[in-house]
Amino acid sequence: MNTTSSRPPWVRWLAAGLLATMAPAAMAAFSVTTVWDSGNAAKPQYLIDTDAGLQFKVRGYDNGASTTSAGDLSSMVYKGVEYADPARGTQLNSGADWLYNGVGAVAVKAELVNANGSVVPAATTNGGVVNGDAYIRVTLTVNSLKGGVLTHYYLVKKGESNIHMGTHFTEEPDVHGLVRFIARIPIAKLPNGGPANAAGGLVSHGGQNFWAEDLRGTNGAIESADIFGFASTDPRYGQSRSKHYSNRRLKDWQFLGGTGPGVGIWFWRDNHEGDSGGPFYRSLLQQITDTTNELTYMVNYGEAQTEPFRLSVLNTYTMIFNDGSTPTARPDTSWYGQLGLVGYVPPQGRGAVAAAGLTGRVAGAVYTVGFANSKAQYWVDADPADGHFTSEGMLPGDYTMTVYKGELAVQTLPVTVTANASYALNPVAITGDPDATPAYWRIGTWDGTPLEFINADRMTFMHPSDVRMSAWLVGPYATGTSTPGTNWPAVQWKDINNGLQVRFTLKRGQNAAPLRLRVGISADYNGARPQVTVNSWTSAIPAAPPKVSRNVTVGTYRGINRTYAFDIPAAQLVVGTNVLTINTVSGTAGAGFLSPALSFDAIDLVAVP
Repeated sequence: MNTTSSRPPWVRWLAAGLLATMAPAAMAAFSVTTVWDSGNAAKPQYLIDTDAGLQFKVRGYDNGASTTSAGDLSSMVYKGVEYADPARGTQLNSGADWLYNGVGAVAVKAELVNANGSVVPAATTNGGVVNGDAYIRVTLTVNSLKGGVLTHYYLVKKGESNIHMGTHFTEEPDVHGLVRFIARIPIAKLPNGGPANAAGGLVSHGGQNFWAEDLRGTNGAIESADIFGFASTDPRYGQSRSKHYSNRRLKDWQFLGGTGPGVGIWFWRDNHEGDSGGPFYRSLLQQITDTTNELTYMVNYGEAQTEPFRLSVLNTYTMIFNDGSTPTARPDTSWYGQLGLVGYVPPQGRGAVAAAGLTGRVAGAVYTVGFANSKAQYWVDADPADGHFTSEGMLPGDYTMTVYKGELAVQTLPVTVTANASYALNPVAITGDPDATPAYWRIGTWDGTPLEFINADRMTFMHPSDVRMSAWLVGPYATGTSTPGTNWPAVQWKDINNGLQVRFTLKRGQNAAPLRLRVGISADYNGARPQVTVNSWTSAIPAAPPKVSRNVTVGTYRGINRTYAFDIPAAQLVVGTNVLTINTVSGTAGAGFLSPALSFDAIDLVAVP
């Protein structure tokens, strides 16, 4: 007996509607289900079931608002709990319709790719389910009015609670001047940041453990609209928090994320071959607010930018859902080659560079070897014993290989990478280390960083006005008795601590010839450069460097390393005490910690070659 046909029409309609909206998530295993919002065929969403406790939806239409756009993840349900912010999408930049100043078209396509390579498109009917046995590929395509194309993928392997992603673009998105993927998780579902070993992870300072990007409890901005402080009634008054302080050097982190009741949500980074800035580049990665925990995967970033953006590279990364445990292993990506991804280059299409060692190293220094051209970037740590290294998985092409002592380039040479081959080098001699030049005196170490100086250990996770910082203004530095860590600041601002002094002694005969003062800078802001005075002699003002965005107040000392050399006439040097004054000069205005600034690497006095 057919009992369904005997039911009243409204019962049959209700049952069919419930089946269409509820059955896919409850019943479908590895599948794509098409769901029409409000029953409108022009408003499809694609519900993905990973067959691993994770179901997520990709919005397939543009609803005219950047906060919820075509290609967004509009729902992320893990083990029955929704982790998507209903008000704002989990999305590229701020939505696919706000990538370019002028978007010509946005398209979303969902498909299953089976183990035999066959492709099955998602259903075109409301509630239509398509099952598979291997992979799911969702493709977002955005065309700019200038002809650029951005392609973004969501990729799933059956039985994994991971959302793999890939982003490829032939034109840099220009609304924000960067490419990112951001997940906004309701704070009650993900209240915690990551562990201490992660980007944006727990920071310990002064007996306190905190996330430097955690804005909860702050009461307003202290710089721009993105660095915050606390009310005078708060025990944390005078401290600072910002999304910028979630940063870490690119080479030092592998994942970022947070945890909540029974869950961990993480981004696992790829090799960042399509990024710009190299192994030491820093960018914001996370922000925790009263409403959301915002996880931000930066594909590339425009703040404190040190080199042009790279285009036409497939940038891959993975969003991981788990029980809250810290990720320890790279997700399997060996199957990417079966999915026909734009820009994908398989392992056999890549090459390597290997060197037998580095000579001329300084004991105890860390050496990193970087490779860069207009297409890609890579890096590898040199072995601390003999300096040997191997960089693998590189795109074919001609590269500049740079050996860094700390973060300072001390040797460069060209190398060529060929597919499925290794470029072999004999031991590479380091010939460009400024520390190798004998000095009358030296403040700091030539390593491309201000880490030996006052406050440098805190400036990546605090604003320079933070009460936990030591004083930026110090008395004269006496060579031979003063120490960098207690007598010289990491940064000099025109409006804060300008005119820092060094007092040095010369013996008879040491002033018989001109001497060269070298001032090494790891970053500059607002057109800053040094001008020096020695006794009664004042140097010329060097040419202005190109202006860049904020840097030393947003958690980085990393800019473009510059060395300024000033030859001091012998007649201006005296036997006994000499007084050096370093001034930060610039024709650009700025007040307080946003005045022109220099971050120091090292300062020394050497013979003129």
